[in-house]
Amino acid sequence: MGKYGKLAEEIVSNVGGRDNIISLTHCITRLRFKLKDETKAKDEVIKNMDGVVTVMKSGGQYQVVIGNHVPEVYADVMPLIGGGEERVEPGDGPRGSLFNRAIDAISGIFQPILGIMAACGMVKGLNALFVAIGLYTDACGGYLLLNAIGDGLFHFLPLFLGYTAAKKFGLKPMVGLVIGAIMCYPAVQGSALAAEGAPMYTLFAGTMFESAVYTDFFGLPLIAMDYTGTVIPVIFVVYFASKCEKIFSRWIPDLVKFFFVPMLTLFVAIPVGFLLIGPVAVFGSTIIANAVMTVRSFSPMMAGAIVGLTWQILVIFGLHWGFIPVYINNIMTNGYDNVMMPFFACTFATSAVVLAIFFKTKNRQIKEMALPNFISGIFGVTEPAIYGILLPLKKPVVISCIAGGIGGGFYGAFNFRKFMMGGMGIFEFPAMIEPDGGMGNLLVAVFGVALTMVIAFGATMIFYHEPEEAASQEKDGSKVKPEEKKASGAMLEKVEIASPMSGKVMKLETIRDEAFASGVLGKGAALLPQSGEVYAPANGVVSALFPTLHAIGLTTDEGAEVLIHIGLDTVQLKGEGFEAFVSQGDRVEKGQIMIRFDKEFIESKGYCLETPVLITNTDSFLDVVETLKEEISPGENLLSLLM
Repeated sequence: MGKYGKLAEEIVSNVGGRDNIISLTHCITRLRFKLKDETKAKDEVIKNMDGVVTVMKSGGQYQVVIGNHVPEVYADVMPLIGGGEERVEPGDGPRGSLFNRAIDAISGIFQPILGIMAACGMVKGLNALFVAIGLYTDACGGYLLLNAIGDGLFHFLPLFLGYTAAKKFGLKPMVGLVIGAIMCYPAVQGSALAAEGAPMYTLFAGTMFESAVYTDFFGLPLIAMDYTGTVIPVIFVVYFASKCEKIFSRWIPDLVKFFFVPMLTLFVAIPVGFLLIGPVAVFGSTIIANAVMTVRSFSPMMAGAIVGLTWQILVIFGLHWGFIPVYINNIMTNGYDNVMMPFFACTFATSAVVLAIFFKTKNRQIKEMALPNFISGIFGVTEPAIYGILLPLKKPVVISCIAGGIGGGFYGAFNFRKFMMGGMGIFEFPAMIEPDGGMGNLLVAVFGVALTMVIAFGATMIFYHEPEEAASQEKDGSKVKPEEKKASGAMLEKVEIASPMSGKVMKLETIRDEAFASGVLGKGAALLPQSGEVYAPANGVVSALFPTLHAIGLTTDEGAEVLIHIGLDTVQLKGEGFEAFVSQGDRVEKGQIMIRFDKEFIESKGYCLETPVLITNTDSFLDVVETLKEEISPGENLLSLLM
């Protein structure tokens, strides 16, 4: 049970207990129950609970309004009602470009196991370190057991990815798990087939795709591949299986769906996976590896510099997830990765830049943020530093990228490698000890970190200068300089939030949703849209994008947390009629399109399109002042936040 366990128990008890709950979903601010009998729910008791804003009944749902921490409450409620895990509706996720959807898929598949992957990798790395320093030998039982802890997840990785990929693609998770298990089945691995004797024949002889065939599937060649520990094949097989399951579910009678659908799904997906998808996926990795190695053969230093220079940008836009399979595949196939590892320098470049800012800044707020972010970066978590300090200050991002590029070039030149997965930041060092116990690669790692940090720290101390306080209050269209502001006694700063869409401006308290109208979720205004585009109201980062795309949260560079909720109860459309052009974590600029919605379609389904635009961290500002305009266009000032 998590942080909100007691609240979860009280909510379940007072909505009539587990047996009164048909289903539960959540949107960005509220739990949405479907109850057998709403009269059993104790409205006033729930309203008066600490952590509950109010209770609403709409669209056949019993809605408990929680606020921004609703996902955590939801996670604690689900085990109490026999769920335990959030349902993933088929089709959830961004509907932007194919590339954005691919990145989102990879992120969703790996995210659930990254923590345990890092933990197992650290155990494996420490085990290698202890053997290297002579604490014990690799022949003892202690080493064997610790190695099992470190290796278990990675050896059977297709099982875990089969499960998480199934959830992401809308396949029944247990079917995905079975697919992963089949791909780890000993008898079908290439090494097991090769042990039975000489190959029947060889496909693609003389090319990079040369493949031995030891057996066939009713006359079709079964290319010998080892899938234990691989990444890409199981993801593609599960994706194909998810499509098969949908087709069979549509045509198989309900009476026999329970066992016929998974049976037919496996019967089709597994042969296609082993005969076609798996080999093609491995061949794709072969092409990438050969291309990268071609670049490295020309100039390893240049290849490393490119990785180091661009890594922070990839992190900012959430694109770094796309490279995780390459990194894992390299370690699984080659026993090490030296292609992506130059990014290791970037972690410490960011940390050193933040440390230099800590010493240079006179801004108390930045100084308070800098030291914790430095420590977090040393441990491998750089996102707080990137989004909280480097991006708002701009120049430090450039310094960090350049220092990372120099460190990456050094690593490329010295063939820097990582031999085991897992660990982050300084905890990755044990994984850089060579399998035979050699310390040369580890020394390269340490020297590269030192070089990168010295360059990043020194460059920041030399080239970064604390900007003057930006003029933040305007009079008659002219900016007030800091010294003039101080002399005049005008100490208020103003942050402007533009309208995200064109339409009629409404007072928040006049809209039809009590929770929004009451202001308990934050002050703001509402819009009745005239068109179906939602634009970024300020520069910032997408902090929340609900899977059904009806609501989006943005944290601006000034720290305002903006929630745009398109229509009322539109979560029930499950994403139909909405299209996203951004993903959670994306950096957006003011005026950039974020979501498009089909206004006519949503209205035809009977939903109200009154759109609240809220500042959910209202308490961080002295006041939130709405525009006096009755009609507004995107980019025009909607809200003024006084600091």
